[in-house]
Amino acid sequence: MHKIPVTVVTGFLGAGKTTLLRHLLQNNQGRRIAVLVNEFGEVGIDGELLRSCQVCEEDESPENNIVELTNGCLCCTVQEEFYPTMQELLKRRDRIDCILVETSGLALPKPLVQAFRWPEIRNSATVDGVLTVVDAQALAAGTLVGDLEALEAQRQADPNLEHETPIEELFEDQLACADLVLLTKTDLIDQASLIKVREWLSRELPPGVKVVSCQQGDVETNLLLGFNAAVEDHLESRPSHHDHEEEHEHDDDINSVQLIVEQAFEPIALIEKLKELVQHQEIYRIKGFVDVPNKPMRMVLQGVGNRFDSFYDRLWLSDEPRQTRLVFIGRELNSTQVEQAILN
Repeated sequence: MHKIPVTVVTGFLGAGKTTLLRHLLQNNQGRRIAVLVNEFGEVGIDGELLRSCQVCEEDESPENNIVELTNGCLCCTVQEEFYPTMQELLKRRDRIDCILVETSGLALPKPLVQAFRWPEIRNSATVDGVLTVVDAQALAAGTLVGDLEALEAQRQADPNLEHETPIEELFEDQLACADLVLLTKTDLIDQASLIKVREWLSRELPPGVKVVSCQQGDVETNLLLGFNAAVEDHLESRPSHHDHEEEHEHDDDINSVQLIVEQAFEPIALIEKLKELVQHQEIYRIKGFVDVPNKPMRMVLQGVGNRFDSFYDRLWLSDEPRQTRLVFIGRELNSTQVEQAILN
């Protein structure tokens, strides 16, 4: 029986995983792609972003092709949600050419790949390859991740996370499991820094693993798919810091709150309010959709620390409410206080 190829996309928070998947979906070259995303927060922002750009047959709904796991880090919840989700996808194998799995910024890739050794899955699917997305700007600055506090907030806020891996070890595991490394945000550093980043990666990566620069996820689709690596059969050659660990701990100090209001906001004024809010509360990550007055399109807003980016992703649908929906991740956040700060 032909096995469905699965591509795992891993990398830290904000490195550009969702942007890469959007590009793949928009340039699918006729492939019928199912996407499984893993995100913390009650509002599935990444899933909605991907649904908004999915290309489907006329009789097929994008919602059927994108599945969200919202109960935590993939490597820690494979048995609870990933396994039954894969079973459901495999029931539709005749309508799927390949599956993309976007892990959270905290997921260890190897335990996820190990799940494909389970008899019920390995007979129908194989891990075609692991793509590791790396933030060139962060690596050049020596921080590994664009905003360490935001990543730590994501770690603390995930109640299902069972590993307390140091950032350096987590990054090493992501590189050790990679079949290809995608270097993002290369336009934000100078040539000398880029050369140093590439030299460092060449020393850290397993032999033969290539590094490809990309901006806004723009990479040739055929380069990202079709590795035929059968990664689950060769895990011993991809070492992990967690190969012999059994017990893990986690912390619940950091939480997420959501704001959903049927109100439009001027982008500049809203961002100023958010920056003010970040100054007075420990908010590490903001992500969501904004209704902008007199604009037919929905605005995507993303903030890490004090930095905010926005873009318009699609037209509002005629049958959907024009809402502003934001997810905040931070320390001891109070939903009432957040709402008052934004709406007053």
